[in-house]
Amino acid sequence: MSEETSSAEAFFERVADDRFVPTEYTRGPWSADSQHAGPPAALLGRAVRMRDGAREDMRLARITFEITSPVPLKPLTVATRVLRQGRSVELVEASLTPEGADEVMRARALRIRTLPGSVPQSAPGPEVPGPEAAAVEPFFPVPWDVGYHTGMEARFAHGSFLGRGPAACWLRMRVPLVEGEKTAPLDRVLAAADSGNGVSNVLDFSQHLFVNPDLTVHLHRHPVGEWVCVDARTSVDSAGVGMTEAALHDEEGPIGRGVQSLFVAERG
Repeated sequence: MSEETSSAEAFFERVADDRFVPTEYTRGPWSADSQHAGPPAALLGRAVRMRDGAREDMRLARITFEITSPVPLKPLTVATRVLRQGRSVELVEASLTPEGADEVMRARALRIRTLPGSVPQSAPGPEVPGPEAAAVEPFFPVPWDVGYHTGMEARFAHGSFLGRGPAACWLRMRVPLVEGEKTAPLDRVLAAADSGNGVSNVLDFSQHLFVNPDLTVHLHRHPVGEWVCVDARTSVDSAGVGMTEAALHDEEGPIGRGVQSLFVAERG
């Protein structure tokens, strides 16, 4: 265990109001020194949701993450600010900065005022079989025992990590986002949404990198429950640029979509 990581049974340990120490559960599949983007994305979403002065009558409708460099397994400082505030819409920005380094991740969140029951509800899009009917499939090979792949439970409605092409994977966090805190459904969605390019990969993981420098999540309904389904499809151009699109579901049906841009290259 590194001195810069926590031994907490969670993705992060909160050590100050704005400072969080990652655990080994945040480690991604690409580097032993870098986090999977899912947990830090959820941490930024939490910051937007829990910031001082956040209005309870507003709900996140869209959040875009710019991942400017790999998020290291080091203590992170979270900062938020309001970019635009109106009666019905607000734009909030949040950032992650490692100790002694430049900012590595930034989010811009669009929040919209809610008025329950004011319009008829519509939930377009096909549903997928629930997690109780999904299959447990092996994770693609990762050279370390503990990481995001052990912090999450995965079940496939169709496809698999080791197969190629479109896949629908139900994901559930095995540990809380922050030690000692109840994990919100929105945190669970953001921790899972970044997995789209992994569950629907179209190239051999052992031979290729497919890293996303961004993630945008749109939500038309507030999520509920512990399980999140990422029903994803990846497209890659021969020049090394790709995109993953994923329909997002909870156990009650569709909730939104996630889109990732991809940098694709042969492993050196």
